[in-house]
Amino acid sequence: MVRESKKIGIAGIGNFLLRDEGFGVHVVHYLLDNYGFPENVEIQDIGTAGMYMAPFLEECDPVFVIDVVDIEGEPGSFHLFTLDEVKSGNFQLRMSPHQLGLLEILEISKLRDAAPEHMEFYTVIPHELTESIELSDIVARKKIEVAEMIIRRLQDFDVKISRK
Repeated sequence: MVRESKKIGIAGIGNFLLRDEGFGVHVVHYLLDNYGFPENVEIQDIGTAGMYMAPFLEECDPVFVIDVVDIEGEPGSFHLFTLDEVKSGNFQLRMSPHQLGLLEILEISKLRDAAPEHMEFYTVIPHELTESIELSDIVARKKIEVAEMIIRRLQDFDVKISRK
């Protein structure tokens, strides 16, 4: 259930300078460049500053996180996870290097009774982690697809979005 006083959050996580590691950042910039959002939607380029996410997480519920994931599988493949799946003791996947910081921040927010109750992780497996601000071709093809998933998910919450 969305807390009425909270915004809907979209967080792009990743290192923009390491090619596919910046996937989440590329997606949020695509959203900001191509769509208009109402005031109740907060979109953040978190980058690699995970420890500075606390105010964002405490102001938003639900939160949609866009990142890369370090699991076995085809580079460029999409994977959706819930917060429960990420936090589960049975969950054998290791999310991106940002996971530990994010989960710690969530615990701190929980202690302050301000953690989001609903989070979804929209992830792809990276293909290349070399120095570049451009996504690899295989991961770049997922940018618009994931952005459109986020748009459809916002529409599930009756968010009115305009195309620029």
